[in-house]
Amino acid sequence: MHALTVTWSQELARYGIRTGTVAPGFIATEMTAAMRPDMLERISSSVPLKQLGEPDNIAQSVAFVFENDYFTGRIIECDGGLRL
Repeated sequence: MHALTVTWSQELARYGIRTGTVAPGFIATEMTAAMRPDMLERISSSVPLKQLGEPDNIAQSVAFVFENDYFTGRIIECDGGLRL
């Protein structure tokens, strides 16, 4: 993912196109809500912040990419400190 984001940023910059990637961690969605409670607890406890992220956390990261005209070629890891 990193190499592709960087390559696109270098190739597309001449056209005024910026690139950015948001890499979400475990997020509270309908899919995670359907999980068994013990599995959900195991996942939550593996995240340093001890909770799942919310969809709004990802939306804020995406908004940052769009709003910052100097941001390009990077990845925002919005994962509560979990490094996969």
